[in-house]
Amino acid sequence: MRRVLKLSLISTLAVAAIGIAPVNAEAQQQQQRPGQGQTAGQQREEGTERARRPRFAPLRRVEAAGPCPYVKILYDAARYVEMPDDRVAAANAGFTGEIEGLSSICRYQGDDPITVDMRVLFNLGRGPQAQTDGRTYRYWIAVTERNAAVLAKTYFDLPVAFDGADRTQVTQEQTIIIPRATATTSGDNFEILVGFDVTPAMVEMNRTGSRFRINAGAAPATPPAE
Repeated sequence: MRRVLKLSLISTLAVAAIGIAPVNAEAQQQQQRPGQGQTAGQQREEGTERARRPRFAPLRRVEAAGPCPYVKILYDAARYVEMPDDRVAAANAGFTGEIEGLSSICRYQGDDPITVDMRVLFNLGRGPQAQTDGRTYRYWIAVTERNAAVLAKTYFDLPVAFDGADRTQVTQEQTIIIPRATATTSGDNFEILVGFDVTPAMVEMNRTGSRFRINAGAAPATPPAE
C-alpha cells in the first residue's frame, strides 16, 4: 500500500508539501563505476564478492529537465549495531545493519514538482546476543535545502525475518516528491539523506569508524620467551 506523508514547509525553494512514499519504482542508477581507483587484484576480489551477492538491479533511465537532488547515506547513521549496556565487543553484539547501496533518479518538467525514485539496499545481521529470529529496524529519509535546513523527515519500519540465518539483505523502494517555488528551481538545490534511527552510542561508534575484527575482545598473545 502506498503511504504518503505531507508536511507544511517554510522555504523559498519548495512550496506546499513534500511527499515520501514506498513504491515499486524504476529509474536510473547513480553510483561510482566498479573498479575506479583499485588494483587488478582488488577488482578481481570485488568481482567475486559481487557475484555472491543478490543482484542490486539498476533503475531505468528517465529524462529530467535539470539536475537531480543529491542523494546520500548519512555516515553517522549508516550502520546499526545493538550493544547491551553499550559494551563494545563482538560477543556483545545483538542485531546489526548497514546501508550497503543506494541508487536514484529524478524527473521533472516545466513547473512540475521534482519526483525522485530511490532504491536502498540493507545488509542485516544477528549477533551473539540477538534473542529472536526477527527484528523490525527503523530508518529515515530526510529532504534538506542543500547544506541548510531540513524540510521534511520521515521514519519507516523495516520488519526482517532471518529464518534461522545470521544475515540477510533487503531492498526498499521509495518515492520522494519535492514541490518547487518556481520553474527555475532545480533539483541540485536539495539533498536527500538516508540513515538508520540510531542511538548516541551508535552515532559515536560510526563516527570513529569502529569495526569488529576476528580477534575482537581476545586477550593479547604472550610474547615468546627469549
